[in-house]
Amino acid sequence: MTGVGLHTPAGRRPDDLMHALDDGRTLAVASPELIQAGAPVTFAGLVPEFDMTGYVDKRRLRQLERPNMLGLAAAADALDDAGLPMEPGAFDPAAFGVAVGTGHGNHHVMERVATQADVDLHRLHPSTVTRIMYNSTAALISARFGAAAFSMTYVAACASGGMAIGEAMRRIREGQVVAALAGGVDSPVSPLTVAAFARMRVLSTSRADPATASRPFDTERDGFVLSEGASFLLLEEWEHAKARGAHVYGEVAGYHTNSDAYHAVAPRPDGSTAARCMLGALLDAGIEPGEVGHINANATSTWSGDEAEGRAIQAVFGAAGPPVTAPKGVLGHMIGGAAAAEAFASLRFGAREEVAPVANVDQVQGGLGINVVVGEPQAAVGPWAVSNSLGFGGHNVSLVLSSAG
Repeated sequence: MTGVGLHTPAGRRPDDLMHALDDGRTLAVASPELIQAGAPVTFAGLVPEFDMTGYVDKRRLRQLERPNMLGLAAAADALDDAGLPMEPGAFDPAAFGVAVGTGHGNHHVMERVATQADVDLHRLHPSTVTRIMYNSTAALISARFGAAAFSMTYVAACASGGMAIGEAMRRIREGQVVAALAGGVDSPVSPLTVAAFARMRVLSTSRADPATASRPFDTERDGFVLSEGASFLLLEEWEHAKARGAHVYGEVAGYHTNSDAYHAVAPRPDGSTAARCMLGALLDAGIEPGEVGHINANATSTWSGDEAEGRAIQAVFGAAGPPVTAPKGVLGHMIGGAAAAEAFASLRFGAREEVAPVANVDQVQGGLGINVVVGEPQAAVGPWAVSNSLGFGGHNVSLVLSSAG
C-alpha cells in the first residue's frame, strides 16, 4: 500500500481519520434532507463538502452523481499521496487496474425518477443508464487515470470494498498488473434508503444524541449509523514500489472470502463461516493466529452481527486474543466505502503499536469472550492485523495486513 485517498465523515486527510478514531465519538449529524422528508431516522454520517473542480472540469462535473464524485476524488487523492501525477501515465496502462466495491451504486438516480409525480418516461435524460450503472465509478476512475488492465466492480453489500482490495491484490500477486487502485464508495443516505433500513430494524433509533448512536459490541447497541464515504488504496507490486522509491504504509498479505449460505440479512449465528474466512486469510498470508497484533472488526453495531462476529473471533483467537477495535463506532457504516479506510487505519495502528478504543462502549456484551478495546487505547504487539468485512447476504471477506517495517 503506497497511497491512500479518503473522503469520509472524518474528513479528507489520513490524520483526520486517525484523530477521529482516537477521539472515539460517532461522527453522525442531523441531515436536513432526512428531516425534511420525515424519515424515521434523521441523522447519518456525511462527508464534509469539498471542491471537485480540482479533480474534474466543470463540464464533466455536471454528469457525475455523488458516489462518482466521492470515488473519483478519493482515487485521485490516493495517487497524489503516493507521489504520482493525478493524470494518465502514472503507470503503463496495460499494467494498471481499478477495483471498486459498492453496495448501492447510484441507486438514488432511480429514486429521484421514481418519486417524481410528473415523470415522462419518453423524456428521460439520455445519460440515465450510465448514471445508474453500478460500474460507473470504476469506469470513470479507469478512464480518468488510464487504468486499462482491468476495471472491476464488486457488489457484495458491506463486504464490497474488502473484496475489491483482495481481488486487486490477487491480480498483482499473479503478475497480471504492477499496480491497482482498490477500494470502494457508497452514498446511500437518502429518505428511501434510510426508511428501508429502518424497517429492517438495523439502524440505531433510540439515541437522542447521534454522537452516541453507534455502539459496537455494547450491551445497549440497537443498530448502525448509515454513512456515506469513499476510500481507496494504491496497491503496488513490492519490487515496483521499491524501484521508484515509494513510501510504503504496509502490505496486503492475505485475503479470503466465503459465504454464510444462511440468510438474506442475518449472519450464521455461531460465526463459524466468518471464523473459516479469517483462518483462510491467515493461511493465505502464511501466519498463525497467535502472530496477529490486533483485529479490525466489521462490528456495525447490530445485535446479531456483532454477536456472530464476536463468536467467530473467539473461535479463531481464543478468549485471551488480540485487541479488537471497530472503526464503524466512529465513522458509521459507509458500506462499500468502509474497507479501505479501515485497512489503512489497521496499518497505522500496527505502525504505532497502539489500537484506538471502540466508541460508545459502556459494557461489552457478556459471553463474547473477546478483547474489545474500551475506554483507553491498548497496545498492539507486532505488525500483523486482521480486518473483517461481513455483509448482508452472508458475504464474508477477511484481509491480513502487515504494517511497514
